[in-house]
Amino acid sequence: MTQIVQKTLIVASRNPVKVNAATQALQAAYPDCQWQVQGVSAPSGVDEQPLGETETRVGAINRLDAIKAMAADLYVSFEGGYDRIHGQGFTFAYVAISDGQHTQIGRTGLLPLPEVISQRLEQGEELGPLMDELFNDHNIRQKGGAMGILTNNLVDRTSVYSDTLCMLLAPFLHPELYQVAAAATPDSAATPSG
Repeated sequence: MTQIVQKTLIVASRNPVKVNAATQALQAAYPDCQWQVQGVSAPSGVDEQPLGETETRVGAINRLDAIKAMAADLYVSFEGGYDRIHGQGFTFAYVAISDGQHTQIGRTGLLPLPEVISQRLEQGEELGPLMDELFNDHNIRQKGGAMGILTNNLVDRTSVYSDTLCMLLAPFLHPELYQVAAAATPDSAATPSG
């Protein structure tokens, strides 16, 4: 019989989309763990609507760094951003995960945005409130987000964020392959260190 291991996760957001995405990814990756998940507000240190890869990535790193002083087994942050690539506006997010010693950072796929939305983002508006206005809804960012609306819910923010986080877990799941210092126990790949 497998023993359930208690682990703690801190997510650098109180947004239920982000907390649920992190919870889903970790429950899938570590089915023998029971996760105590806490979402906390954490400053990004960047604009409310980050523009460009660099600013978005820095926002995710800053949020992660802000929560790493708290006691937990794993820490996760997400930062949504916008960039224009080869003339097309896109939204995406950076995702970061750390066990306090090792950190992985990656980016979600790109969602192409209609030109009217891209132009307004470039004029300083934020995607969430803009989507609320254009689609006559409230707090879309805590639901399926632009990803859900513009894909007719083929994907949503939770699924995209969770899938990206699952890919970033590879070095934690197989530390021997990534030369990540693993715990001394033979089953160290079964649960995250911390």
